[in-house]
Amino acid sequence: MRKVFKSLCLILYVLHSSFSTIGQTAKVIKPDAIHKAWHETEFYLFFHFGPNTYTDLEWGDGTETETLFNPKKLDCDQWCQIAKAAGAKGVIITAKHHDGFCLWPSSYSTHTVRESKWRDGKGDVIKELSAACKKHGLKFGVYLSPWDRNHPKYGTPEYNDVYASTLTELLTGYGELFEVWWDGANGEGPNGKSQVYDFPRFEKLVKQYQPNAVIFSDIGPGCRWAGNEQGTINETNWAMLDTAGFGRGVSGPPANILQAGQENGSAWIPAECDVSIRPGWFYHKAENELVKSPEQLFEIYLNSVGRGANLILNVPPNPDGRIDQNDSTNLVKFGEMIAQAFDGNLALNKRSYCVGQFRPIPIRGLTDGNTESSYRLLREIDGSFPSIEIDFGSLFNINCIKLCEQVFRSGQQVKSFKIDVWVGNEWKEVARSTTIGVRKILRFPSSVASKIRVTILEARGGVELSEIEVYDARVGDPR
Repeated sequence: MRKVFKSLCLILYVLHSSFSTIGQTAKVIKPDAIHKAWHETEFYLFFHFGPNTYTDLEWGDGTETETLFNPKKLDCDQWCQIAKAAGAKGVIITAKHHDGFCLWPSSYSTHTVRESKWRDGKGDVIKELSAACKKHGLKFGVYLSPWDRNHPKYGTPEYNDVYASTLTELLTGYGELFEVWWDGANGEGPNGKSQVYDFPRFEKLVKQYQPNAVIFSDIGPGCRWAGNEQGTINETNWAMLDTAGFGRGVSGPPANILQAGQENGSAWIPAECDVSIRPGWFYHKAENELVKSPEQLFEIYLNSVGRGANLILNVPPNPDGRIDQNDSTNLVKFGEMIAQAFDGNLALNKRSYCVGQFRPIPIRGLTDGNTESSYRLLREIDGSFPSIEIDFGSLFNINCIKLCEQVFRSGQQVKSFKIDVWVGNEWKEVARSTTIGVRKILRFPSSVASKIRVTILEARGGVELSEIEVYDARVGDPR
């Protein structure tokens, strides 16, 4: 009888395992270790700084005299201190914008800090910021515009040599970089000609000298533009993308593809959301009263980082070389809001269960505060997924949940899910959403509940969750 029982269990297990592979015909695309580190960075600041800071322009034309640039009170320590207070884990600076002015004394240009009056021509903004980042434990990255409205070689084959050389200076002279940032701008140079950029060559240089750096552009290859400059990503956000047939700039993928990604995309190219704390990207005194509020920044955070993307928030230094008081005040308050909202994970170390067609199974790995541990959901005989229930042990006010898939082992799989809370003596649905991916932060109307339930409604294949966190996030409560 015991042998018969064991045989029956084996048959049921095989059948269960077979049904658990429903929908897994699509290739599983997974991020590598470099992407893992990038995803964990989550939020960082952008510093647009250069001649435009002094001319009150957004795009300089390359004819600006170098003596304009003179940040007499430059304080990169202050920049990094504010970044830390805001909760940022890194910074990226416009080492060279479209005007061609280099914030370091490049050997391949005469339009640099070397020709300015600042530090008697011996200054190097990139060096000072790199050192400040190291001091304050922040990651460091650079933006280097391929467009150059000053260099006489722009619009000729020789310019690709010039750009490769300036890029190499940045890649080899300022420590480890976590990201290299390219936009798609490609206008005319001083000779009236446009340039055909040799991006494959530039990518190889990044890989050679900074193998751990992620490259940002419309088509990656490391991470993609989110398709807008509002700092938000679509609720449905796949980290995969097909880039065949697309380029950078005007030939990039359409905004709707950049916003949502592609469920069956062939490469892991997650979204990065860019936005400025001001209406413009460079500092303009007239915008001092138009700085985004802490509440606006918090909403942007939820609609970018909270939807599985990374957020790069531009904070332009003023002509003195410091972050303006209005910006710094709101950034510090924003950092406090994030810390307050996600302080005290109510699900931490609470009992959790897998509840399906049979009796509940106690599980571990989803409420232990460790994103490396996980739990794989096997499909039921009918193809559905069992639910995950977390028992708080007593009543709590809750209004926010954070979910993470174990994308580094199983890829991004969830297409839709719902959240129920145990109120009184019954389950009450409080929220539904689409993709999860590396993270999904979902708010819902406040409820006093003793349990919460997560149910995967649809998935590409097998689902592996790595963590579930629950909060009473009073900041921006959607009641």
